[in-house]
Amino acid sequence: MMNPPSPQPSPASGRGGKAEALAIVRAMCIRFERVVLRPYLCPANVPTIGVGSTAYEDGRRVTMQDAAISRDRALALLDNTLTGIYLPATRNLCPPTRLNAGMQAALADFAYNLGCTRLKGSTLRRKFNAGDLAGARAELAKWTRGGGKVLKGLVIRRAAEAGLIK
Repeated sequence: MMNPPSPQPSPASGRGGKAEALAIVRAMCIRFERVVLRPYLCPANVPTIGVGSTAYEDGRRVTMQDAAISRDRALALLDNTLTGIYLPATRNLCPPTRLNAGMQAALADFAYNLGCTRLKGSTLRRKFNAGDLAGARAELAKWTRGGGKVLKGLVIRRAAEAGLIK
């Protein structure tokens, strides 16, 4: 399976809007989570389907007995989760006046991967909200471990997120 190109906000977009942020974070999630149409156990041993989804639109948790879904359904589930949870959370946790589309996408991707609670309590958020973008980028590099080990995929993901915080 080919990875989509790394998402980049358009230079002419200025602050960027919700649709642009959604497009960027959607591409990031697809790149780093992959699209898996049958239920599987993620590295944290949680039943997952689609593009890293652990629950359906109605809140029902994914189980290993669930039927496979189509690629279109996987992408619709991702979009629903991003627009219903992660993009609003990043706007609530970080001042919207500071967020351009790329920054919002980076923070939403971080939250999608690690959870809104981790973003809320993080030094990453404190540095970002204080306007210390270099410090925020450096904080992202600290979130690369899974199971006590540095994971190459997380190093690459955090670098991609950091590249959007400018």
